[in-house]
Amino acid sequence: MDLATHSVSRANSANYLWRLLATGASFVLFGFGGLVLRLIVLPLLGLLPGDAITRLRRARNAISKAFYLHVQFMYRSGVLEYEFLGAERLGSPGQMIIANHPSLIDVVFLIAHIRHANCIVKQSLWRNPFTRGPVQRAQYISNNGSPEMLEQAADALREGQTLIVFPEGTRTAPNQAPVFHRGAAAIALRGARVITPVFITVRPTTLTKAEPWYRIPERRVRVTLRVGQDIAPETFNASAPLPIASRRLNAHLHQLFLRELSP
Repeated sequence: MDLATHSVSRANSANYLWRLLATGASFVLFGFGGLVLRLIVLPLLGLLPGDAITRLRRARNAISKAFYLHVQFMYRSGVLEYEFLGAERLGSPGQMIIANHPSLIDVVFLIAHIRHANCIVKQSLWRNPFTRGPVQRAQYISNNGSPEMLEQAADALREGQTLIVFPEGTRTAPNQAPVFHRGAAAIALRGARVITPVFITVRPTTLTKAEPWYRIPERRVRVTLRVGQDIAPETFNASAPLPIASRRLNAHLHQLFLRELSP
């Protein structure tokens, strides 16, 4: 019995060490991939013939493929396992995808599976040397909190783009319920043809706001992304002024996510 226990313990330790090294390698590859996109891939794609919209779609498609390869590396190296339920329903024109934000890699999974999506991302990514090039080429929207940002996002939806939004604005604190800001609801009512929720769970928690990358859990992480039922924006703004409709939609989304994410 002691020998068996010792063997299991050694196996667990080896597995933990491997996942720690693979997690570190994932971060290195992400940074390296960002530089390759910025310095080589995206500039070369920009030289190909086509109008501004064609070049923009090429850039977003390249980023989506790079993110998909990154997801596959994390999966095949044993860092995590994942399941994406209903991904085929994402990517329609004017669709606003609203997701909770439990970990650092949520946006990687979403963009990896939605080829031409726009996204509202942290303003700090414009100053990061590894991400500045891709976010500029893809014309993602900076989450700077300005009224102009809301209109820019609504314009993207009215143009028929798919837009990914995290209403929390930042990652959820461990063991805390998500708290939604009203900006996402205001954007949806201004421009979305349809609102589609995506419920994300990461168990055990990892890469949250309070956890450094090297503090990995004792067992492999499982990421589940589940696409919910579409929501029609007009059901909220048909009979109320925009500020009231935004509060109602935000409250509806908040309660929906609390219910769907409850254990």
